[in-house]
Amino acid sequence: MRDNVSGCAVEEAMRLLGGRWRIVLLSYLMAGPKRFSEIRRAVPNISQRMLTLDLRALEEAGLLTRTVYAEVPVKVEYRLTDEGLRLRELVEMLRAIGLRLCGQADGGGAFLAPDGDDHSQ
Repeated sequence: MRDNVSGCAVEEAMRLLGGRWRIVLLSYLMAGPKRFSEIRRAVPNISQRMLTLDLRALEEAGLLTRTVYAEVPVKVEYRLTDEGLRLRELVEMLRAIGLRLCGQADGGGAFLAPDGDDHSQ
């Protein structure tokens, strides 16, 4: 990860949360723990490599934990930490902005995740 060069708090937040997918991943994990395959299905346009890199970065930032279960096949589960859950308000604000912008662009409609779940609550 790049270093925070200005010392600015906003730059630090963007360093940890920036990129196309990190906030999206956090938003799916707000509902509870998910297996890697569940996250992959929920965000189908992310490559497996980018998903792995972003999950690892969020783990290193202390926003989620990765638990490996000794099963065959191996089960890996991701769960938000208390620090990750503290971002709920930010994620909800971004969701509201996205819904408003989508409503302006196409006349409205609820946001449905690729898995068909209504994430408009």
